[in-house]
Amino acid sequence: MPIAKPVAHRLLPMLFATLLGGCTLGPDYRLPAVAVPGQWYAPLPHGASVVGLNDWWQQFNDPALATLLRLAEADSPSLDQALARIAQARATLDGSVADARPQLNGGLTKARAGVSQRGLGKTGTTSGATLDAAWELDLFGKLRRNDEASRNQLEARVDDWHDARVSLAAEVGDDFVQYRGCQMLVNAYRDQAQSQEQTARLTRLSFQAGFTSSADAALTDASAAASSATLINQQSACDVLLKSLVALTGSREEQLREVLGHTPARLPEPALLDVREIPTDLVRQRPDLASSERELAAANARIGAAQADRLPSLGLVGSFAVGNTSGAYSRTWSLGPQLSVPLFDGGKRRAAVDSARAGYDAALATYRQTLRTAVMEVEQSLVRLDAARRSEADAQRATEGYQEYFQAIDRNWHAGNASLLDRELARRSALSAQIELITLQQNQVRYWIALYKALGGGWRDGRDGLAAAASTRGGA
Repeated sequence: MPIAKPVAHRLLPMLFATLLGGCTLGPDYRLPAVAVPGQWYAPLPHGASVVGLNDWWQQFNDPALATLLRLAEADSPSLDQALARIAQARATLDGSVADARPQLNGGLTKARAGVSQRGLGKTGTTSGATLDAAWELDLFGKLRRNDEASRNQLEARVDDWHDARVSLAAEVGDDFVQYRGCQMLVNAYRDQAQSQEQTARLTRLSFQAGFTSSADAALTDASAAASSATLINQQSACDVLLKSLVALTGSREEQLREVLGHTPARLPEPALLDVREIPTDLVRQRPDLASSERELAAANARIGAAQADRLPSLGLVGSFAVGNTSGAYSRTWSLGPQLSVPLFDGGKRRAAVDSARAGYDAALATYRQTLRTAVMEVEQSLVRLDAARRSEADAQRATEGYQEYFQAIDRNWHAGNASLLDRELARRSALSAQIELITLQQNQVRYWIALYKALGGGWRDGRDGLAAAASTRGGA
């Protein structure tokens, strides 16, 4: 094709000049300024040792919890779903990159044809090969904006995966703490049930001997029955929590019972968290907030893409074809620019721009709401944690006092100096105080876990480019 070279030499410089002179439509993205408090107003936790969020779970020193966390992360539908969405976003990005590259398509044909005219027939074989090429020049930045939106979406999906990991760990930890607290309550109720059953047995013997009234015998029987029913209900509550842990870890129930049975029923003691970051730093601490911000950036890029789609598009197209019809060889080719001008679409492209702007407004509202919710969750966790910590000493003193009071009344009852009703009231008060203390201690650990999650679970936005983020975070 000797003629193609001069034509290409004239066209290519013109096309590259046009490409280089193109512009990118749409607003350039800037992180919007959202008003947030400049400090935490709830009391911050204090203590002798303060640690960061990274590797916080190891500070529990509970092998059962460590095993549960490992099992949950190894087989989690929520994490698998987040990874699948990363793969989808990466494929979308690859498609956006491919749109800016030259496209080449080939084809082969072979057919046998016949012509009949005035009783005469003529047949022949036709074969050919075609090669078509097209390359859209990004005059107004539509392709660049689509690429920008796809990259931001991929980063958002990676952040979602980290958020899923943090949420999974917090949910497993919370259910584990509730299960341990439930076991402690079962032990307390079991001790009470055994004690009440013994008291009822002795009271029945005393009633049969004529030393105790029928009312006292009925009261001890009712108290023993109530204690047994409470114990059964508490045991069922523990089984319900165990089912939740089975679902979270994807393990067999026998396996979990074995793991949980290796350590005694006690509450773990988490290390104190360092909460000196100010609220404005949450965007670098919480993956869900970072994901919302990346969605906002993607929505901003789509505005430019929609605006550019309303303007003419220029591309370089070419084709080359060879054919053979009944032995006659032919060859054709073409190369040149192709300008496409939108003339009338009934307002479809303008509506697409309006939709993109509305999408940005919705993403901005979501980002603002997510930031407010993040600040609220931290503040609420700090308030609850502070109240639980300040109440623990009083609850401990109340438990000890009511237990001493019950023991004194019990001794007086055995000596005949106190009524059975007085003993029953003292027993219930001691049991209620013990249950309140266990619940308070359980909730205190749960509030630590809630604070851990509210602060982002140790995640940090260290994004140094999409490739680094996808490889180090998405593939972890």
